[in-house]
Amino acid sequence: MKRCTLYQYWRSSASWRVRWALSIKGVAFESIPVNLLTGEQSSAEHQARSPIGRVPALVLEDGRSLSESVAILEWLEETIPSPALYPRDPWQRARTRQLVEIINAAVQPLQNISVLKKLSPDSAEQRAWAAHFNELGLAAYEAQLAQIALESGGNGPFSIGDALSAADLFLVPQLYTARRFHVDVSRFPRVLAAEQAALATPHAEAARPEHQPGATPT
Repeated sequence: MKRCTLYQYWRSSASWRVRWALSIKGVAFESIPVNLLTGEQSSAEHQARSPIGRVPALVLEDGRSLSESVAILEWLEETIPSPALYPRDPWQRARTRQLVEIINAAVQPLQNISVLKKLSPDSAEQRAWAAHFNELGLAAYEAQLAQIALESGGNGPFSIGDALSAADLFLVPQLYTARRFHVDVSRFPRVLAAEQAALATPHAEAARPEHQPGATPT
């Protein structure tokens, strides 16, 4: 695949997933920051790339653009099958998608800036709301990891057995965010073990938020 352009925000968990996946797949990309705090995602220019006005948006060399992190990861998997981010076994592949959706559908949207601002102007109430849904989601993820271990008869270091998968690329950024909202993640030992394994893989360090264009001290 030729070089592409990734429009992203440095602390966006969805952006993190995609830049990590691009690096794993060996795709060269230029990273262009979109500042969510100043509303750049609502510009007409960005909405031409992402109609709902979110990050990330991936623009190919031929001008086609693709938004939504799940769609981007699945497209990458279909066009660059190796190294794989989804297991070949159909059941494990379904489990991977289930874990992805726990984060992507049940947690991450509920902590978005637009949701928190709509909820309340009070920052303490916003933090409590976000922490609540992070706790629920991580508890569900932890329980699902226990079920997966029973099914497989073992305890691989990653979310799905012995290999890094898309599920881990969704989990790690979510844990980063959960800590920002002061969630006690020590309650989730299987989740933390998967995080540790994922962060020890190649490309993980370079994908971290603090290494991205536009990153600011927090």
